[in-house]
Amino acid sequence: MNVSAVNSLAIQTSQGQTGDAVNILVQKKAMEIQAQSASQLIASLPPVASNPPHLGQNIDMMV
Repeated sequence: MNVSAVNSLAIQTSQGQTGDAVNILVQKKAMEIQAQSASQLIASLPPVASNPPHLGQNIDMMV
């Protein structure tokens, strides 16, 4: 093997690993932003009105 070919292969491998690391960091940041957006959407929901206490206590069954 030629020395310059080995050097070129090492550079390509290094660049590939750097590119992979950058892609992973970008993906993590995108997931963090999505999580923050989801949290804000959930927080912006109006509170759920509760039912009066007499509802949901009995079940009518027909036999």
